[in-house]
Amino acid sequence: MSLAHTRRGRALEQSGRIRFQEPPSLLLIGPEQQGSFLFQQQAYPFTLTLRRAREAELILRGDERTNGLVVLSGMAALDCQLFDYENQVGTEYLFGTVRCPALVEKLAQGQAIISDEREGLNPRNAFVQAFSRAVSRLIGPHVLAEQEKLRHLARATTSGRTAHMIEHLLQRMSRAAIQDLGIAPPPARSPVEEHAAPPTALRFTTPFYYRRPGHPFHVALLVDAEQLPEEAVLTIDYALPDSIAIDAAPREVPVAELGEAGRLTWTLSGEAAGARGEINVRAGAYWAWCEIVLSEQASHHGQGGVPHPPRHGPARDHGEAMFLGYEFRNLEDTLDRAVYSPEERKILINTGAPTVQLYVDGRGHFRDSARLLLAELFLDVIAEELATRSLEGSGRQGSVADFHATKQAIIRRYGSEVHRAFLTG
Repeated sequence: MSLAHTRRGRALEQSGRIRFQEPPSLLLIGPEQQGSFLFQQQAYPFTLTLRRAREAELILRGDERTNGLVVLSGMAALDCQLFDYENQVGTEYLFGTVRCPALVEKLAQGQAIISDEREGLNPRNAFVQAFSRAVSRLIGPHVLAEQEKLRHLARATTSGRTAHMIEHLLQRMSRAAIQDLGIAPPPARSPVEEHAAPPTALRFTTPFYYRRPGHPFHVALLVDAEQLPEEAVLTIDYALPDSIAIDAAPREVPVAELGEAGRLTWTLSGEAAGARGEINVRAGAYWAWCEIVLSEQASHHGQGGVPHPPRHGPARDHGEAMFLGYEFRNLEDTLDRAVYSPEERKILINTGAPTVQLYVDGRGHFRDSARLLLAELFLDVIAEELATRSLEGSGRQGSVADFHATKQAIIRRYGSEVHRAFLTG
């Protein structure tokens, strides 16, 4: 099929061929089910076909829209919409046609059936309103059925951009737990190991490389491959100024390439006193960090550097991540909107919670427009878990007042950072 713009029988403009291949679908209404509506005590007929796409994503808006009901009258296609349910959750997979000959007839009589903007039916026209109500009554039960399915949605997903943003936030808060608060997930250890030094999968030979300018020096990472997953890969982030040179800066290094030595070494140098930088390394659930500062007051160090001995108390430069990930999951045994799973070290967003359901569309995607809600949920769960662990470490976990005070202090400290991450990520 093609469209042509004609004048006095002559084609002035003609489109290319228009093809629409209907996706696999389930028939909900029709085909061409008869319906009618009353307007000024006269009945007007229409026919309706409604389908639900199966294993196919429909285009929800724009010139290539495939979702919605195409409104046909005579030889004209007047609109594509879902009437009272336009843009509502539960309509993402619905499509079909509605045919009403009277629309073109009323248009020929001079009624404003089409909007002033020529963008479809005129919602202010009384005849169109009566027609819309009748169609909405027929499709309403099927939209509500789709919405009911979402109330029992087992899983949901986010956009790639939101997922990337959350990943960085969880890395930041895991680092804050270790570096700022001295908190880490308790390792699973036997009673015999209870008083032994905690195992260290990743750590730098020292957390603070204080070196003189003009003298090359080494930065070394120690890796215990036995504590890491098979085929583990070191992911490395560098925050170094241009004034600090590094011999090589790989972003990823397979642990297997380190051999039995389990050591990764960089050679750095710089001429500017006061220059400072960082190197962060992650592998699985483990993380290590070091800071580099160049100063004329620093004593001269050899090329190697001596590994620092195990320290008493929590390490602030390495440890295990407390927040490994997140999931949208239907938590049938709780009404909480989000919880922390210590076994998985994940933040679980409850798709069964009414507030969360409002922002999950019919495709099971959490809407990017609701990032502010995500910020609120993540901040509450993270602050609660950090407060709980902090009080456990100090032996004050039984005090409700201490818990609320500690949680509020954490929210004040990191709240704006969490919200900025969600709003600008």
